[in-house]
Amino acid sequence: MSNVNGEEPFDGDELDLDLLEAELRQAAAILDPVPAELRQIAVEAFALHDLDARIAELTFDSVIDAIPVRGAVDVPRMLTFHAGEVTVDVELTAQGLMGQVLPPQTARIEVLRGPQAGSPLSTDDMGRFTSAEPPVGPFALRLRTGEGVVVTDWLTA
Repeated sequence: MSNVNGEEPFDGDELDLDLLEAELRQAAAILDPVPAELRQIAVEAFALHDLDARIAELTFDSVIDAIPVRGAVDVPRMLTFHAGEVTVDVELTAQGLMGQVLPPQTARIEVLRGPQAGSPLSTDDMGRFTSAEPPVGPFALRLRTGEGVVVTDWLTA
């Protein structure tokens, strides 16, 4: 007997979807397990997750957006991030990083390089900050201001 949609009505003989999902998960865990390294990376990435943070999007990267100068060596990398009314300008060199939060405001800044944040940096009255350690590998900046938390996009140094 068919219902109005032409489908057979559910009877107890059909496979329970919850049981099917459990069996598929078990089969995937046995036949194609998640590598331990990938699981660790996922846990570390989640540790950096900040639910209340606004994301500051990269709007300028001198590696991509600037015209190279012929003969220039060791040119600093310039980055600009925007999150609403907040702008973060950053200059990366082999000697470290420096930047400025605009409009100028006090902020505590952390250079994120993995599950642990780097040494905290503070802005001066003009919103400027510096670090003698250049970021290595993937990094992001987390700014804690009086208005909330802002996290930049992740980049590779």
